[in-house]
Amino acid sequence: MLSFSALVAGSFALGSMAAPHIAPTALNAVRFVLAVALLAAVALAQRKVTRVSLAAPWRYAVLGGMMIAYFVLMFEGLKTAAPVSMSAVFTLTPLMAAGFGWLLVRQRMTRRMALALTVGAVGALWVIFRGDPRALLAFEIGRGEAVYFLGCVSHAIYAPMVRKLNRGESALIFTLWTNTAGMVLLLLWGWRDLMAVDWAALPGIVWLTIVYTAVAATAATAVLLQFAALRLPSAKVMAYTYLTPSWVILWQIALGKGVPPALLLVGVAMTVLALVLLLKEE
Repeated sequence: MLSFSALVAGSFALGSMAAPHIAPTALNAVRFVLAVALLAAVALAQRKVTRVSLAAPWRYAVLGGMMIAYFVLMFEGLKTAAPVSMSAVFTLTPLMAAGFGWLLVRQRMTRRMALALTVGAVGALWVIFRGDPRALLAFEIGRGEAVYFLGCVSHAIYAPMVRKLNRGESALIFTLWTNTAGMVLLLLWGWRDLMAVDWAALPGIVWLTIVYTAVAATAATAVLLQFAALRLPSAKVMAYTYLTPSWVILWQIALGKGVPPALLLVGVAMTVLALVLLLKEE
């Protein structure tokens, strides 16, 4: 999950640069095709693809739908929201995942987990509202953050649903079929957008983002998330998302986008504190 948070952060940084040049459905459709091809090659090479894993295929359609909803809404949000603010919205996911974890698989929350999730949520809100109490009181949230929040709700449901719907399949196979279902849904949904894109005229940053998100932020992170979701409570799995704003800041600096205002770092520090609280063993 530490690797997961670093890889996810890269999609915020690169995605914000690519989002103005291509429709979210078109970009994500191509990345899912590449991700499925990569996962299928690995699964076939290891001879892990079996008919048994295709039992109750509706499970993969449900999870694939949640996955594509998250990614499409993320890139739609990146059209108008800053990467650091978007990553802060993402850190609200653990709190929601804890709630859905209790509703779906009756995972209980300890007092320290509740404290950590609260600290992390406050830190996230601090960044989202740019450290301005007046903006918080007026609830002045941007359209991009609002759109992406809906995607994060889908992502939060996804973690406990993996545990609920998995029937013993390995992380690799479960991820392969989930991504395949997501790919089919995206191709059906975004067919017009795909046909409308002038692929030859796209700038290099779009192709770099497609390749990165397909390999690192789709195939790799999906396997990592599936692996962790089968071994850790949903809230702890999502706890690592608290590191995402910190990783995004490092990505932004590396890409020459500068350092965010010092006031925002207060909220980032709170999200890191939340992670430390959550990772301590009960």
